[in-house]
Amino acid sequence: MRHLNRIILSLLACSILSAGATSTKARAAEAPFKKVMILMLENTDYDEAVVLPFLSQLAKRGALLTNYHAVAHPSQPNYVALISGDTSGVFLDFNSNLDRGHLGDLLEAKGKSWKVYAENYPGNCFLGGSLGKYARKHVPFLSFTSVSGNAGRCARVVAAPQLDKDVASGTLPDFSMYIPNLDNDGHDTGAAVADKWLAKKFGPLLLNSNFMDGLLFVVTFDEGEHDDTNRVFTALYGAGVKAGATSDIETSHYSLLRTVEDAMGLGTLGLNDEQATRIGGIWQ
Repeated sequence: MRHLNRIILSLLACSILSAGATSTKARAAEAPFKKVMILMLENTDYDEAVVLPFLSQLAKRGALLTNYHAVAHPSQPNYVALISGDTSGVFLDFNSNLDRGHLGDLLEAKGKSWKVYAENYPGNCFLGGSLGKYARKHVPFLSFTSVSGNAGRCARVVAAPQLDKDVASGTLPDFSMYIPNLDNDGHDTGAAVADKWLAKKFGPLLLNSNFMDGLLFVVTFDEGEHDDTNRVFTALYGAGVKAGATSDIETSHYSLLRTVEDAMGLGTLGLNDEQATRIGGIWQ
């Protein structure tokens, strides 16, 4: 009888594990998008950004998060938080060298690709703090030594012109970030300039099926400028997004990370992403 009970318990355990695995696969299969690109702009309050011509149209064509917040000041902690689930003790904009996990680890563990397209990036794993209009602090993967100290992984950070080649060849990665230079992200010029640049650069791409096939395109800001709540504009456009939807659920950069993790079946980094509110109310 004891032997029989052990067999029954073993079969039940296998059944539960199998059901859990099936459920995880089903959730991944039902994800509203297959790929993600996140584009970060700079230092602008929600109220200023939401009325700009291209951003307001993007929000109407896609979905707008009206209660989305950055997590820190100044810029760099927000970039680090977005891909690692924590600011990791980064509280200034100096070069950081962090020995800990990040989104790239989760993606690679599941056989998924990632890449960063950075404007004015000189290539060859350049680790200087800045060069012309390029700023390393806005390229968060380079803040992690598992990337900066690994030639193969560092090669995933590329100069921005590579994007057009990847679109043409149909080789966009599963996850990507597009990092504008200090003029185009509004850091040195203001949000209105960033809005005009975004319309010129990404307006045509959003109509390009090679670019948009299965893609969720996200535009957000690293931080607010004057709003004490650090509320920033965030719009989502593309695969699975209900056009014209808005959500007033309180979310943050950690929420965006958690949403990507869940949709791609990556698991979490076990930090602030673990408890973060997922982005909801905007999906078809």
